[in-house]
Amino acid sequence: MKKTGKSYFMISVVAQKYNIHPQTLRLYEREGLLKPSRTDGNTRLYSEEDLEQLETILSLTRDLGVNLAGVEIILNMRRKIERMQDEVNEFMAYVKHELARGLDHDWEQRLSTALVKSSPTDLVRATPRTDAGAAPVPPSTTKV
Repeated sequence: MKKTGKSYFMISVVAQKYNIHPQTLRLYEREGLLKPSRTDGNTRLYSEEDLEQLETILSLTRDLGVNLAGVEIILNMRRKIERMQDEVNEFMAYVKHELARGLDHDWEQRLSTALVKSSPTDLVRATPRTDAGAAPVPPSTTKV
């Protein structure tokens, strides 16, 4: 079945293709692992992306013995990792753009203002010491 140029599959076709019972697909939907779209008549329609997700679920459960709670955790972690990777890629594009801009202009001045200057001892939190009967030594004068 086609819906706006994409291929969609009914539950019976998906169940047969992957050799699983339609109730298993309904269970995966109830557990939030799959989210097929619906027709106006409420028939489930599985997209190519849904089938890829199903293949991942089946691989985790059949091949690796992961239970559904574990599958949910793994899928959530994968989504978070993908989002983080997108953010890193965005940041890298920004850095490349800024470096390219900086090579043409005042890159030394901009770089010096972009970096935080501190000595290694500024990065270590000094814990106040107490000697027997003496008052604590203030952190600003503590030697590390």
